[in-house]
Amino acid sequence: MSGMLELWRRFRRNRAALAGLAVLLVIVAAAAFGPILYAVNPQEMLGRPAMTPSAGFPLGTDVSGRDILAGLLHGARVSLLIGIAASLAATLGGLLIGAAAGYLGGWIDNLLMRTTDFFLTIPSFVLAVVIVAIFQPSVPVITAAIALVSWPSVARLARAEFLAQKHREYVEACRAMGMSTGEIMLRQILPNALPPVVVIGSLTVATAILTESGLSFLGLGDPNVVSWGYMIGVARTVLRSAWWMSAIPGVTILVTVLAINLVGEGLNETLNPRLRQR
Repeated sequence: MSGMLELWRRFRRNRAALAGLAVLLVIVAAAAFGPILYAVNPQEMLGRPAMTPSAGFPLGTDVSGRDILAGLLHGARVSLLIGIAASLAATLGGLLIGAAAGYLGGWIDNLLMRTTDFFLTIPSFVLAVVIVAIFQPSVPVITAAIALVSWPSVARLARAEFLAQKHREYVEACRAMGMSTGEIMLRQILPNALPPVVVIGSLTVATAILTESGLSFLGLGDPNVVSWGYMIGVARTVLRSAWWMSAIPGVTILVTVLAINLVGEGLNETLNPRLRQR
């Protein structure tokens, strides 16, 4: 508990990160409770198309007469869910691959890193488009596609951390004591290698949200749900006459991604001892 308090004291010294965390908490709260407090079906046509903001429709309606505010709140759930789930999957997969490559070395390292390099040579967004286009677009497929294109960077970082730790004195002492390979990797090296992985994992959430928005904008989103990218894609045909339809979800994505990046930078400064000494 004292360690967590110390980390919080370090984190709150970064005012930008603290502001980003406050904004992110507001967005998460809106995603969790907004659809309950504003119980409007985002896919139901309730008014005339392209209505400007009014008392009945606080943010107006889209080209089909659907409530933009309802779409924004429900879209927050979808975008955050995909972003967090894809980031967790990519971080876990990249950590496992990078840890095995860095600690075991030899042909295992060569095989895993050549596979990682192969994925890095393919543009991530293009690969995600191909994967979603092959399978039927849905939230699980989109999440899996984003995770599949996001793990290589995590794997390379995890490999570097395990490679740097495996010859340290405390690891050699654990080997001399007869600890198994799995126990050394899990209980000894992982806690020391985890901080930078946590930071890149948090930043992957922002990348995942942007990727999902791009896929939905291209019409490769789940047709049964509303996301921020889908709202922008629907509004692109009336961008000149009804700019607010695409501007509102676009600004929301911008603010969310900026808040996540600020929190990620704050975590990096908190967990990285070299940055704390500056």
